Amino acid sequence: MSTPHRSPHRSPHRSPRRASLLGSALAALITAVAVCAGDAVARVFPYGPRHRSINDLGNQFVPFHAHLWDLLHGRAAGGLLLNWQSGYGTSFLPDFGTYLTSPFAPLVALFPRQDIDLAVYVVVVLKTMAAGAAMAWLLRTQRRGPWWAAGLLGASYALCGWSVIEGSYNPMWLDGLIAFPLLCLTGEWALRSRRPAAAVLVVAVCWTANFYTAYMATLGAVLVLLVRVVLVREGFGARLRVLARAALTTVLGVALAAPVLLPLFLSSKQAYPGWFRPFRPVATEDLLARLLPATYSFSSPALFIGTGTLLLVAALPFHRAVAGRTRLWWAGLVLAVLLSLQWKPTHLAWHLFATPNGSAYRQTFVLAGIVVIAAWAGLSAGVPGPRALAGGAAVLAAVALAASGSALATAWGLGLFGGGLALAAAAWWALRRPRLAVPAAGALVLILLAQGAATTAFGEKGKLSGLDDYPSWGAAHTARSEALAGAEGWPAYRTDAGRPALTGNDPMLLGGEGGAYYSSHTPDLFTRTMVALGAGWTSRGRNVQSLDNPVTDAVFAVGARLRPDGTIAREEVPPLVTLRPAGPPPSYGASPFANQELLLGARVYEDPLSPGVCRAGTEAFLWAPEYNAKARLADGPAFRLNARPPRNRAALQPMGVSHGRSSELVFEGAAPAHWQLSCLDRTRLDSAVARLRATAPVSLRVGSSSVGAVLPPGATGTMVLSAPAVAGWTCNGRPASGYLGLVAVELDGRTTTVSCAFRPPGLVPGLAVAGAALLGLLALLTAVRTGPAAMRRARSARRGTTP
Repeated sequence: MSTPHRSPHRSPHRSPRRASLLGSALAALITAVAVCAGDAVARVFPYGPRHRSINDLGNQFVPFHAHLWDLLHGRAAGGLLLNWQSGYGTSFLPDFGTYLTSPFAPLVALFPRQDIDLAVYVVVVLKTMAAGAAMAWLLRTQRRGPWWAAGLLGASYALCGWSVIEGSYNPMWLDGLIAFPLLCLTGEWALRSRRPAAAVLVVAVCWTANFYTAYMATLGAVLVLLVRVVLVREGFGARLRVLARAALTTVLGVALAAPVLLPLFLSSKQAYPGWFRPFRPVATEDLLARLLPATYSFSSPALFIGTGTLLLVAALPFHRAVAGRTRLWWAGLVLAVLLSLQWKPTHLAWHLFATPNGSAYRQTFVLAGIVVIAAWAGLSAGVPGPRALAGGAAVLAAVALAASGSALATAWGLGLFGGGLALAAAAWWALRRPRLAVPAAGALVLILLAQGAATTAFGEKGKLSGLDDYPSWGAAHTARSEALAGAEGWPAYRTDAGRPALTGNDPMLLGGEGGAYYSSHTPDLFTRTMVALGAGWTSRGRNVQSLDNPVTDAVFAVGARLRPDGTIAREEVPPLVTLRPAGPPPSYGASPFANQELLLGARVYEDPLSPGVCRAGTEAFLWAPEYNAKARLADGPAFRLNARPPRNRAALQPMGVSHGRSSELVFEGAAPAHWQLSCLDRTRLDSAVARLRATAPVSLRVGSSSVGAVLPPGATGTMVLSAPAVAGWTCNGRPASGYLGLVAVELDGRTTTVSCAFRPPGLVPGLAVAGAALLGLLALLTAVRTGPAAMRRARSARRGTTP
């Protein structure tokens, strides 16, 4: 290629490192402008009145970051191992490893707590910027090329459809967006036999930040490295040594993350089963339509990437300045990864051999990264000529024509794609002329900004119209949080955030130590225990709701409960630890009322006088777990029961105090097939609570992940801790037993003190694996410093020559 055609690549007065820094900075800047502009156009938080916290963003990630804020400020009940605030006490390290181990997560501590939604938004934008910067740095590491073009392609990767539509409301996934270029960078170091310690640490950070997307990023980085090895190394031995170095650093890095990964994996196995649907590939026209800007679909891969970048990839097979096998390998890899999205075996391989619950194409960001790397492989050899650009434009025009038949294609998307394609082709052509280079580069930036912002805005609108949304922190949150703080009495008693809930994780978001809990790690034992007691759920059992019932409040030591009107209802309750008489192990039955009495150890409910009437003075409670309508006592207010089996299960509902025959139960819809009404006698409940308080431990000490109790002399029977008996609890040095789903210790009459502690399963083995990996890393560094290559470098330095 003649010199004028390569002139945009020349930077005679700029060092390579400085040029790479400029490229990364440009990528971050373009990314930030496009994301913020798109959100502003959509008028979503923080730029407008629309809620941004849809689905798990508002239901999980914002509350988890609020809990992290509390931990960092010393205000949380619990610590890194155990979360006392949710689910009446649940393992926290797996949640921490799943949602909060990103290096960006602690930044939320810099914001006021009431600005937690803004803090999470800033983290999302920063992560997206970091992904673009990391990709730009990787491109300049692989091959020299214009810094501004590396920045443009890096931003194109960060603004891919998966990032701004899928990753933006799953902040933990964005760590995978960052991980892919970083893991590819470790491959480059292996290729050049450089920086083994840094490579190990990078892998460890990526896998700790979010193992799920890091796994996908690792698979993608392996594919990239294989192509790089084939193209730049000759001979089986040389290639094998590169792959061995990469494998070693990857294994050591993953092993260093084992203290988080092993507890996380074991916790996943103990979690309540999620929802899995069979994989079905999308129609070809729908797949191609997602390459367009301004498209949205929850069940197809968000393939959009800037048209300027797509044109470079489409032109690569026609780009004669690039070696034939380079074109073949990179174009082949792009096509192979695209097809792997549509084939079940490879689809499962991308997702750890389990079809995801919703958003089935979570690996799409890897394809976007490979597209960008392939585009750079062509551009670094020179700007494509007119024939190559024409060939690439023809390919993309055919794609647009095929996509136009899809219902997912929009007029805006087709217009932006067609206009962007024409402008991008003209801009890349103009770059071959030095005098037009600056305006051409500017035009390419503007195309990406427009398409990226439009895709962001369209995605926000699509999510808001099709997914649940949750309000950003406002006056209602502040009022509830202040009321809970004013009623706080932990660990003497629990305070519950009550119902109806703002999110599935109100205890972490608002305060208190309630029963509500929503996580990928919601224990199977906890869900089944709470369902046996009458609790409701959403998300097919992984989002367990608070149970508004005075009997379960007594069992779980809930002494204060927030009511819908903002007031606090207080009750005298037993402490966290109580004693039960000796006897055969009980087991739950079909009735939640009988199960509550079994766990309490006393009869407190009466049968109705007739199927729908409670005795005057008792409190009526309705259990209709599959009912989705309103019900009421004839002389009382109506209450909504929300059941949509199998996704939602209605909770046991308090109906109010009965006045006898005038308080007959009325269903405002068709009566459910299965329901039960029971009548609570408060006098009996008060007596049961008084007995449990009278036989309670003499003293009680509750730590961040431990409970110690001094028992009355000669105590026998079973000591029960009102916390789910999930794996990891030990009492007096032995694994704790269970009592109807709660932690328990059998007493022999001689035990005077009981000390229980929680340690997530897998933590100790994980620490051992990490320790072994650290020793392996030290051995690797020693070998690198004393090996033949190091000795050759030392001899060359002494001779003043370059090896």
